[in-house]
Amino acid sequence: MSLFQSLSVGASAGAWFPQDCALCGALAPSLLCAPCHAELPPARAGCPQCAAPGTADELCGQCLRSPPQFDATVSAFRYDFPLDRLVQSFKFNGNLAFSHLFAQALVEQVRGYPVPNVIVAVPLAKARLLTRGFNQSALVAAEIAKALSVRCDNFGLLKTRETVPQAGLDRDARHKNVKGAFACSTPLTGLTVAVVDDVMTTGATLSEAARALKAQGAARVVAWVVARADRLR
Repeated sequence: MSLFQSLSVGASAGAWFPQDCALCGALAPSLLCAPCHAELPPARAGCPQCAAPGTADELCGQCLRSPPQFDATVSAFRYDFPLDRLVQSFKFNGNLAFSHLFAQALVEQVRGYPVPNVIVAVPLAKARLLTRGFNQSALVAAEIAKALSVRCDNFGLLKTRETVPQAGLDRDARHKNVKGAFACSTPLTGLTVAVVDDVMTTGATLSEAARALKAQGAARVVAWVVARADRLR
């Protein structure tokens, strides 16, 4: 069953409650109409470690020069129009229904990969969480864990200090901004951990999160992201 079919299953069962498509406003059986869903940009083939666009079976130059702490990356989409509008609406406007769409897309993408022992989300610092009211990555992580019947731990990985938003910073500044910003309180000795985030750009945040997970003994950390950006914006 495709992602759009899974989101629209109620329609075929006689339980279709029409709503406005989140992108074009047309009546749709779920969040998106079929034409808009078809416009969502799929993830590009790329570096197996950081998913930067390129050759799928070769590490990119950046990972060869300065390997991130995570071991592999799987992305559901490319961070481009119109997917970027959905992510921003989810993250900043509190349209929480998108968590299901994003989780289902990632579940489809990771099928065939080894199942991790535990799934975690990139955490928000306390002040940011209080302001926003929810952690968008934690919502997606919880739905993925339920779909895959994998333990979800969204409390052991913590962000220990506030950082400035990564948007607008160059690569070096992004790494400095989040350096040492995470800690993990859960023993993970010998486990494979999937860490979920909404968007990966340079991988700086996910690398620091992976560092904290490996400090607690994680043998392997894989990054599962809703979308991979091709470049800094």
